[in-house]
Amino acid sequence: MNETIYLLYILSFVLGSLLGLVLSYRKYKAPYALGKIDMIALVLAVVGWSLVLNSILITFIPTYITITIGIFLLSMVLGMRPGYGRNETFIGIIVAGIIWITRTVIL
Repeated sequence: MNETIYLLYILSFVLGSLLGLVLSYRKYKAPYALGKIDMIALVLAVVGWSLVLNSILITFIPTYITITIGIFLLSMVLGMRPGYGRNETFIGIIVAGIIWITRTVIL
């Protein structure tokens, strides 16, 4: 069963990366981002990293499903055109880390 779950994670990452690359090439025409933060990519990164790191908080859905969805969302941001999505990814990791630390201290 574990091999199937890992395969699901890998497929989710690959599909998210490809979709993120295609969407970013359609959306952005400039070769490099100069300090602009895309709000859609920011939301995807925060939700994706939060689902991956804090999947145990959602008790009514199995953890492998929430992790798969989170990997798909964060890989859309990670797979964007070069130079795009790095600030959003960093902010997403910070927010998810703060939630994880808060959850660890409270529980």
